[in-house]
Amino acid sequence: MTDCNLSCSSCSEDCNERREGQPDPLAIAKANPDSHIKKVIAIMSGKGGVGKSMVTAQIAAEMARRGYQVGIMDGDITGPSIPKMLGITERAQSDGTAFLPVKAKGELAVMSLNLVVENEEDPIVVRGPIIAGTIRQFWTDVAWGELDYLFVDMPPGTGDVALAVMQNLPVDGIIVVTSPQELVKMIVGKAIRMAKMLNKPVLGLVENYSYLKCPECGKQISVFGESHIDKVAAEYDLKVLGKIPIDPAIAEACDNGKAQFIKANYLDNAAELLEGMLEVK
Repeated sequence: MTDCNLSCSSCSEDCNERREGQPDPLAIAKANPDSHIKKVIAIMSGKGGVGKSMVTAQIAAEMARRGYQVGIMDGDITGPSIPKMLGITERAQSDGTAFLPVKAKGELAVMSLNLVVENEEDPIVVRGPIIAGTIRQFWTDVAWGELDYLFVDMPPGTGDVALAVMQNLPVDGIIVVTSPQELVKMIVGKAIRMAKMLNKPVLGLVENYSYLKCPECGKQISVFGESHIDKVAAEYDLKVLGKIPIDPAIAEACDNGKAQFIKANYLDNAAELLEGMLEVK
């Protein structure tokens, strides 16, 4: 059903999306017995095209550089890009009882649908409930081991898949990624309100494509218009966790599978906030 809300309680008996005898898709899933994860952080955007996956990779890499055990769950099932960004070419393996995440250079444990399909360029043509079930399996059927942080690269938007992530996984906090245009106020607002409806804390905002620094004079050029992120953050009483410029070096690193080796201080505020979360008992 195109209007399926993942709950079968109100379905008719002839609904072909029913999941008789299966776990409640709206309940927090039980983690794999071999997963011991301290904090689950979802990286979300209200719309596509704002560089959410790149931000996920950079935040995860920064926490790994600081000595933490870090994993990335690629929750963008129909558009997985994390393996490409991190230079992963091997397939995920199973030990007979669970899938094992692939280790990317930079000591990042990664699970993505692209790591289990036969051909990573084949389109993922499935309905929303199946995608939601896959995300749930990334939590229940993957042996993540000991992790300080598991970052979930969320699908764009506020649809049923994003809903599945927030309801199936014990998300400890959400970072919302956006871009400078005036339009983002409405888009970010939708994402924040969705998180609040589900009682998930929004940790702050990261603005990507914030500016372009002129290589000749060093002047900051607002390619996509003046930033509105500080105003939006103040309106929702949130922190601005980072402003990432348009930088050809970042794009090149992502294209060449080296996103985890971008070293800059754009996301230091985000990293410090995340470190503080581990200190809170």
